[in-house]
Amino acid sequence: MALTYDQVTAITRKKFIPKMYDAIFDSNPLLQRAKTKGWYDKLDGGERVIVPLMYATTAASGWYQGSETLDTSDSANISAAEYLWKQLYANVSIRRDEELKNSGDSQILSLVKNKIKIAEKTMADSLGTGLYSDGSDSKSIVGLRDIVATNQTVGGISQSSNSWWQGKVDSSTTVLTIGAMQTIFTQCSVDNDVPTVGVCTRTIYDLYYNLLQPQQRFADTEVAKGGFTSLMFNGKPIIADSHCPASHLFFLNENYLHLFAHKDEDMRMTEFMKPINQNIKVAQIFFMGALASSNNRLHGKLSAIAS
Repeated sequence: MALTYDQVTAITRKKFIPKMYDAIFDSNPLLQRAKTKGWYDKLDGGERVIVPLMYATTAASGWYQGSETLDTSDSANISAAEYLWKQLYANVSIRRDEELKNSGDSQILSLVKNKIKIAEKTMADSLGTGLYSDGSDSKSIVGLRDIVATNQTVGGISQSSNSWWQGKVDSSTTVLTIGAMQTIFTQCSVDNDVPTVGVCTRTIYDLYYNLLQPQQRFADTEVAKGGFTSLMFNGKPIIADSHCPASHLFFLNENYLHLFAHKDEDMRMTEFMKPINQNIKVAQIFFMGALASSNNRLHGKLSAIAS
């Protein structure tokens, strides 16, 4: 007895979707780090994602002597950034003629498997690109070009009006040097709270490679486990990401990055259904999430490196 499409859906959800989920993250080095470094979080709801922020010290504080009167005034030093949920989908469509040509349970499942692979690559590319978005696409998640900036509105807070919410940006250096990298690295460091990863284009990765002496080339073993190569800078991995925009090298502190996904819309697959005006069966895979930062000043970037 041939498989029904309810059964095909069930098998697809059980066998193929979990593998697709892993493949999406493992095909993007920054997404992979979100999962392995603990900044990929699942939430159970909310009209939007609220991230608490500490942006100032307590004014009522200081040395005192004996019975001196103490300042007990309140300080405005806590705020919150609000990030909107963003939605992503990919179709899995099977035409009737494809179904007939691939008749038989194993052939149909093989066809579905290949359709899932196409959806996987599509969603991986969309998520990877979204991580670096600049805010020009209002439907996309907030991206790093939006977060690591000085003049954007991120999480509902204006960077232009609140300098503490600005990233560290070098938009004038065009030639990659160790000195330029060190300067931006230092600018987004506070004591031992330093960037945890550098992400750049393949071209800039090669430029950095050529700056190093052979004995200085050390790989990060954790990144290598995921199939990605890396160099080190100040003991932190520098990774090439194909989705990183041209001319950019980001230094990110992952302790203050958060990729949120709704737990009920994290690669959820629908039932296969037949439209009334097409001879096909269609299922869809859905993702809803948000990229958030809780301390922009600890992220930095060089954004004008010439190729």
